[in-house]
Amino acid sequence: MDRNSAVPGPVISGFSGGGFRVDDNVYRALLITPQRADGWKPPTLNALTDADVAPVLPLEPAPEFLLLGTGATLQHPPRAFVDALEARGIGVEVMDSRAAARAWGVLRGEGRQIVGALFPLD
Repeated sequence: MDRNSAVPGPVISGFSGGGFRVDDNVYRALLITPQRADGWKPPTLNALTDADVAPVLPLEPAPEFLLLGTGATLQHPPRAFVDALEARGIGVEVMDSRAAARAWGVLRGEGRQIVGALFPLD
């Protein structure tokens, strides 16, 4: 998953110890923006609200969408969560967390203005 890119910001370079390797750190669950990566203590997916991802939303320019990694398998978040983000003009792209981690690198390599919330891999 390692990439060489002129796009600045955190790079998810792989998986380690059940978490996501970002630069010199490993995060079990992750909130990530083009500027920073932080550990995250997410609720259960069924209890997810826009408040749980609020730290990654106030970017300039606004993110195109939130890349939501739902853990080991693809699951659908609550409709209210998706509706709340769409009301802010932010789309939600849902996939399993491994796919989301790989997509992060590809999309950021294209210079896309995105944010991510990745649930643990297990």
